[in-house]
Amino acid sequence: MKRLILLLVTLSIISCGTPKTVRESKKVIKGDWVLNSITYNQTGTFNVTLFDDASKSCFEGSTWQFIPNNNTGIYTINSAGCMSGERNFVFTIQEVSPEMGLYDFLLKPTNEKNKSETNQGYRVNLSQLSDTNMQWKQTVSLDGQPFVITMNFTKI
Repeated sequence: MKRLILLLVTLSIISCGTPKTVRESKKVIKGDWVLNSITYNQTGTFNVTLFDDASKSCFEGSTWQFIPNNNTGIYTINSAGCMSGERNFVFTIQEVSPEMGLYDFLLKPTNEKNKSETNQGYRVNLSQLSDTNMQWKQTVSLDGQPFVITMNFTKI
């Protein structure tokens, strides 16, 4: 009877653990990245503020550091004419579909002590991740239609 209970407890702990693919993704994302380009699925001129922080032109060229052992990071905006400096965040990678390899990336801005003042976060789709490239896609609504923002990163 004791062995059966021990087996059930062990199985429940294992089933609650982080999926292997998410653990592997955290290893790949670790380190420094640069956000090279931001594109939209529609043509035209759009005034988009990303993560309620800055415009597309401010984010392009920003550097990002991911520290997966404590799910924190820092991005630095350094474009001319922008409010430059470091911004802290916490992040989580959630597996959406193991068969399709789809993940959601949750990003929450914080202060230096990793505390969120608004408790507001942002969900993007981690659509590509390799040792050298990463791509995020965020779908928002524009005039009732899906508007996709694609962010392309390269590892430094």
